[in-house]
Amino acid sequence: MSPSPQVQALFERALLAQRRRRACALGRVTFLIDRVAEDMAERLSAVRRTFDVVVDLGTPTDAVRRAILAGGAVERIVAAAPTIVAREEQTPLVLADEERLPFRDASLDVVVSGLALQFVNDLPGALVQIRRALKPDGLFLAALIGGDTLTELRQAFAAAEAEIEGGVSPRVAPFADVRTMGALMQRTGFALPVTDVDHVCVRYDSPLRLMQDLRRMGATNVLAERRRGVLRRQTLKRLIEIYAERFADPDGRVRASFDIIWLSGWAPHESQPQPLRPGSARMRLAEALGTRELSAGEKPNEKPQ
Repeated sequence: MSPSPQVQALFERALLAQRRRRACALGRVTFLIDRVAEDMAERLSAVRRTFDVVVDLGTPTDAVRRAILAGGAVERIVAAAPTIVAREEQTPLVLADEERLPFRDASLDVVVSGLALQFVNDLPGALVQIRRALKPDGLFLAALIGGDTLTELRQAFAAAEAEIEGGVSPRVAPFADVRTMGALMQRTGFALPVTDVDHVCVRYDSPLRLMQDLRRMGATNVLAERRRGVLRRQTLKRLIEIYAERFADPDGRVRASFDIIWLSGWAPHESQPQPLRPGSARMRLAEALGTRELSAGEKPNEKPQ
């Protein structure tokens, strides 16, 4: 299934792959993906089921796969990624773009994804494909960047550019919040969807250290509408000043926010809890609440006739 032709490309996916290869060459900064991997393995083990095959979709390192295999909840795990960045592990690899999955309908037990889906142009389409690829009662579990991630950097960039260059360009990608993602899980057909958010605050000596970390995460700007020119030295200098003025702690270190949104849902199956049919309740709401039900047109203080 291909992305809908009506979906405008927000991200340059080829550039994203290039940035990830560069991050690998520079030496990855992995504290976020390592945090996700540990949490992913814990959440999967809490399901208390053993799964035959798990597909790890798009995760930029092997951290999630290593953590899940160490947890012992799965028999086999397959990596699915659009490009080969670096491979020291023996995990089977399927070349697959998150927007065009090659898997048959109802063929997978579990799909997991760590910090990859925030760069998908057609996220609803990708979620529909994932749900279709799952076997009935198959599990989808993912973590992606969202919410107020890098709000400090976004605000500092906007203020510096407006002041120095007289305009603002997109420097930090827009991110969906947890409520939007919860609604999207329902809309794309997942049963029993659950969403939550992990707020992470990281402190740096300077905004430059943050920007260096983003470069080594492969998470620098890949927006299609980004400004192509080199960042002016004067703008960068003012950005650093504004960031320190607004987001520094008393010790001089600056804060950077990361919101990790967690998604989980199941491919529908008849064994799952189902909502009751309208009118099938065995007890009236007033009886359950220990109060009296008013008839049509009756005012609250009127005595029944």
